[in-house]
Amino acid sequence: MSFLRPDATALVARWWGAGFSIAVALIGVYWGLTAFGFVRWLGWALVPLGLVAAIAAAQKARFGAGGGGAGVVSVDEGRISYFGPTDGGVVALDDITRLSLDRRGVPHTWRIDRPGQPALTIPNDAEGAGALFDAFVTLPGLSIETLLVARRGAPSTAPGQIHVIWQRAPTAIRPLALH
Repeated sequence: MSFLRPDATALVARWWGAGFSIAVALIGVYWGLTAFGFVRWLGWALVPLGLVAAIAAAQKARFGAGGGGAGVVSVDEGRISYFGPTDGGVVALDDITRLSLDRRGVPHTWRIDRPGQPALTIPNDAEGAGALFDAFVTLPGLSIETLLVARRGAPSTAPGQIHVIWQRAPTAIRPLALH
C-alpha cells in the first residue's frame, strides 16, 4: 500500500535520477569544505560529476517515460522495436533517415523514416517509450533541446502538424580514383 497517489509516485520515479545526482554533488561540496586529505579531493571531484549527471537525468526526465498507451517499445543493441495492436516493426538506429513527431492525432506519434520501408510510427505513450530518448540522443547532430521542445509540445512546434526533429545529412559519393 502506497501513501502517495500513483501520479505522484510516477513523478518521483521520473525525477529520481536528477535528485540523486544533485545529492551526490551536495555531498561533494560538504566533503570538500569539511574533510581533509584524500576525502576532500574526492568531494571536490564529486561536484562536477554530480552536476553533469543531474543535467543528463533532468533531460531524460523532461522527455517522459511513456506508458499506458497502445503497444510496447524496446531499445536493444542499436535497434528500436515497437509492437502494437495493429502494427509494429524494428528499425536499426543506423538506418534512420528522419525523425519526426506527428502532432496531428492523440496521442502524438514518433515517425521514424528509413529507406525502402514504410515509416515506423510509435505512440508517445506506448509502454517503454521513455527508452526512445536514449536511442534518439545517439543520432549524429541531433539537438536534445529540439527533441525536448517538440516532445513537450511548445508553441514553436506548430500543433497539429508533423514536426521534423532530425534528418540524416546526405552522404557524398566520391568517385574512386584509379592510379
